[in-house]
Amino acid sequence: MAPETQAGPAGAALPLPPMKWDAWGDPALAKELSADIKGLLAAALGVTGDATPGPAADEVLLQPSRIAADDLKALATAVGETNVSAADADRLPRAGGKSTPDLLRRRSRAPQDAPDAVVLPGDEREIAAVLALCAERRIAVVPFGGGTSVVGGLDPERGGLTAVISLDLRRLDRLHDLDETSGEAVLGAGLTGPAAEALLAERGYELGHYPQSFRYATLGGFAATRSSGQDSAGHGRFDEMVRGLRVVTPAGVLDLGRAPASAAGPDLRELFLGSEGTLGVITAVRLRVHPLPAVKAYEAWSLPDFATGSAALRAVEQAGTGPTVIRLSDEAETMVNLAMTEQIGGAPAVTGCLAVTVFEGTTEQVATRHRLTRDTLLAAGATSLGEAPARAWEHGRFNAPYLRDSLLSAGALCETLETAASWSRLPQLRTAVTEALTTALPGALVLCHVSHVYPTGASLYFTVVAALGEDPLTRWAAAKRAAGDAIVTTGGTITHHHAVGADHRPWMSDEIGELGVRILRAVKAELDPAGILNPGKLIP
Repeated sequence: MAPETQAGPAGAALPLPPMKWDAWGDPALAKELSADIKGLLAAALGVTGDATPGPAADEVLLQPSRIAADDLKALATAVGETNVSAADADRLPRAGGKSTPDLLRRRSRAPQDAPDAVVLPGDEREIAAVLALCAERRIAVVPFGGGTSVVGGLDPERGGLTAVISLDLRRLDRLHDLDETSGEAVLGAGLTGPAAEALLAERGYELGHYPQSFRYATLGGFAATRSSGQDSAGHGRFDEMVRGLRVVTPAGVLDLGRAPASAAGPDLRELFLGSEGTLGVITAVRLRVHPLPAVKAYEAWSLPDFATGSAALRAVEQAGTGPTVIRLSDEAETMVNLAMTEQIGGAPAVTGCLAVTVFEGTTEQVATRHRLTRDTLLAAGATSLGEAPARAWEHGRFNAPYLRDSLLSAGALCETLETAASWSRLPQLRTAVTEALTTALPGALVLCHVSHVYPTGASLYFTVVAALGEDPLTRWAAAKRAAGDAIVTTGGTITHHHAVGADHRPWMSDEIGELGVRILRAVKAELDPAGILNPGKLIP
């Protein structure tokens, strides 16, 4: 599928991930909370002062690297000396993901864990050589894309092995092929969302996958975690876009996905979609693409309550009217978002629940889909708010993690979790998770929105805001356990698009059953007999 022997560019120095080591994204985009918002936090949560700041990057104490000098030299032989480092400055940015617990741990002044070395391979031959070397020398390998995991998927666990490396895939950054006749593109797994879209846009095409992590996450990460983007109503989840995969495993290389559809046994692509680097290293992805949309249309809606809003979204999805984006915030999230975000001028006041719709395509397609969706929402009890609130949502749709960081700095715990269930189970699921969180974190504010819809069900995305307290890591761990148990008990999935990682692993047996766990372990044993790939994630 992709040219497996093509070498990547040789760099003079080890490139660092683009995100700040102890916060989300670009520091230039971070925003201070206003005095009004700080006053609201004090009144609602008792948060009255700034949290204790953590150390600066040059003050962080990392656990000493455990990798042996001869192992480091062998890795350098495999990928080039400029693409291997055991320096603290390179280890620190790859020490984990970007969940609130991750960021809280980065504030510690005690020695912190980190990978023992960072390796940047440039092609499949180098990856195969690294995996063979690590299997022989008992070194764990954590594949690394954009570093956006919020479920412990990048924790540098050694799994009883001698050392652990971060296998940074950002040199796999090419558009290998664009088949305009078939509407397919082959792209390197190390491309970030913006880089992939820029390469496709030069040829008049778009992938259209826009998760909140879009600016930093990579295509390989999207595939390995079954990512779902905000345009999923129109373009589908990322796994639905995948037509083929190339994967390097310790047992060999797989090139999967020969035709648009096949009856040649179980689809082996499904083994690696959602595999989180535990079964192999995804190096290239063949994806469905489409021409850049000619026009876009926006309309926001007010619904009197969450039940009415959910029923309205269900009616739209089951009628198949075709919005590219459709989502619904509950009453609390609607209120908080209006208080904390800058609305585009002319946006009317919103009461009840805010729904957003966006449409893309040709002029005729957009007009038809917009009209059909509009008619369905009006019949379901929605009131149009015009386009301004929908444009405001799109304007800030990648910025919520910056608000999380600002809240943390102000002394407030802010974390998210998500799930999905059938429409008939959705009300019970929302109630159960909300009650679990508010019981574990008394006084917490719990917000919820419908983030993705399907004919048979939808995803619920929860945001929790509470005072940090004396031991926020322990308090959040208890709340997460309570919420996870509530999800499983009420028939939801333990994760809809954040993946399993280490955080959701305790519920995997509930999700797939003991036989399912044995199947995953058997596949792992066949592909990774030395157990070097991302220990402690996904597979119980």
